This record gives sequence, C-alpha cells and structure tokens, in this order.
Amino acid sequence: MNFARIQEAFQTDGAEAVFDLLTLDARETGNHRSLFDTAILRVRHRLGLPLIETGPVADLTADQRSVYEAAFREAARDAGELCLATGDIVNAWPYFKAIGERAPVAAAIERVDGGENLDRIIEIAFQEGANPRKAFELILEHRGLCSAITWFGGLPDRTSRQAGLRLLVQTIYDEIADALKHTIAQRECAEPQTGRIADLIAGRDWLFEGMSTYADATHVTAILRYAPELEDEVSLRSALELAQYGQRLDPMYHFRGDPPFEDTYRDIAVYMRALLGDDVDAAIAHFRARIGGPQDTLGAEVLVNLLSRRKRYAEAIKVSLEYLPEASPLLPETTRHLATGLGSVRMS
Repeated sequence: MNFARIQEAFQTDGAEAVFDLLTLDARETGNHRSLFDTAILRVRHRLGLPLIETGPVADLTADQRSVYEAAFREAARDAGELCLATGDIVNAWPYFKAIGERAPVAAAIERVDGGENLDRIIEIAFQEGANPRKAFELILEHRGLCSAITWFGGLPDRTSRQAGLRLLVQTIYDEIADALKHTIAQRECAEPQTGRIADLIAGRDWLFEGMSTYADATHVTAILRYAPELEDEVSLRSALELAQYGQRLDPMYHFRGDPPFEDTYRDIAVYMRALLGDDVDAAIAHFRARIGGPQDTLGAEVLVNLLSRRKRYAEAIKVSLEYLPEASPLLPETTRHLATGLGSVRMS
C-alpha cells in the first residue's frame, strides 16, 4: 500500500477512510493478517483507545468490552473466510478457533483429498477436533491402514468412532476378499461371482493350507478387537466373517488378546453372532464363564454391555450389581443402553 494514498485519504476524509482503504487493499491482495489487524485498529479508534494496544482488554469498560468483542469476532470471521476462499485451511483455523466456530473449517476439510500441508490439516482436523472423521479418512488414504489403526483410539466421540470403525472393517474386508478372489481365480481358472468372504472360503480348505494368509494378521486382529463397538448390521456381519476367516488361519496367526477376548477370532465371532441375534444364550454363558471373579470388572462390563444391547436389562442389572464396584463406572454405551432399558422396565 502506497503511503501517499493513505496520507491523502486521511487528510481528505479522516481515519475511517484510511481503514476503508486498508481493508479494501487487504481483501484484494488476500492479506488475512492485514484484514484482521485493520478491523481491530478501527474498533480501537472508535472506542477512543490507543491504536497500539498498551494495556489488557480487561481494562475496558463493560460497554467497550461488548463492542470490542463483537468487532473481534467479526474480524476473525472475515479473516478466516478470506483464507478459506483461497483454500488456506491452515491459516484460517486460528481465526475460527479463537471465536469457537469450527463449522467453516470442518466443511473446508471435507473437500480435502491431499495436497500441500496435509499433515497440518490432519493435525487440525484430528488432534484439534475440527473434523476427526474426515481426518481419519485422510489418514487411512494417505498414511495407510497401520497408521489408521493406531490413530483410531484417539477418535473422540461415538459418531466419529462408528464411522472410523466401519471404514476400518470395510477396508480390511475388501483387502482380504480381493486377495481370496485372485487366489481362487488362479486355482479354479474362473473368478468367483461373489465378494463375500464367507462364500469365498466355504468349501475351500485349500485356501488355508500351510501358512497362507490374505492380509496382515496383526491388522485383522487389531481391528477385530474394536469390533464390539460396532452398531450397524452390515459391519457386524462383516466383522463376523473376518473372525471366521481368522479362525481358519494357521495357529501362528492367532495372537492372544486381552480378556475376555483372549482367543480373538473365536471370542469375537461369539460376540458378533450374539449382537446379530444368533446363539445369544450360548454367548451369554460363554462370557459369563469368562468373568474371572469379583475383581474382573472388564469381563463383567463386557457381559453387561452384551446383555443390555440384547435388551436383557434385568440380567444386565443383576450382573452389574454382582460384579461392578460402585466406584467403577460402567462403559458409556452400557450406561446408555441400561438407561433406555430401565425406562421400558418401569413402564411395564
């Protein structure tokens, strides 16, 4: 900006004309910082404050504070929108974060599929909470399944976790199904007409001869350990097929899990079938037997969650009272299901 133009504007029309000129120049040049600073200078001038901040905002009167804060929010929003107009999510984020408005940045992140600053965008989306679900998709696409599994544990809310887990299950499922189809086509000289793992492995014991495997078994096991969180039927059935596939693998690929899912493939298969409404009584007996005594709160929580998800609320409450100390909170999902069930019990 030419200083002579600023001086002429001030001498002709005063300070407001200077602010108008600086604002126009900032918008035309895409200078978000200048746009924000000019807006703050303008409100300070209008409030009779020194243009250069010499004291904390806390020294403002109540009326001045209200005007100042409103101007600050508008200035941050304008600067952030100027950044987003050019696709600059990284510089837009501090402005919107400062005023607690995540939606514009979340929407911009939805449109990201790669490019520059991807690592910082993922950090903003995931670690700073702007759009965790989309961040997880970007991690899976650009950093791979192993990284996505590692990051999954940090997904902060139920909606994001469900979306992320569905994506993990579908990704490993498709990888195994494609590998199975390729192997079958080579052996049988015809590509199978199904993409379901259960159908592909049925009657084909030769697929598992020796130490044959069709995906990294550590990835399969890691994803299945999260499978009890799944809620939608499609993903539950996919997880069940993954567990059935895993049971067919050579024992060296059977990695011991945490109680009560020590035998990951078998125990997860039992749990998935029960969530789908199959062999429910057998599953309840299975996991009841896995409770290792009064101190095994994790085993009890798993059983309580299974019972509540099958709407067997009276049994869930009984197990909870028997095994879960008062100081040990129930799993969030268990609490939600039990609350729903208690309402229906009272109505009956």
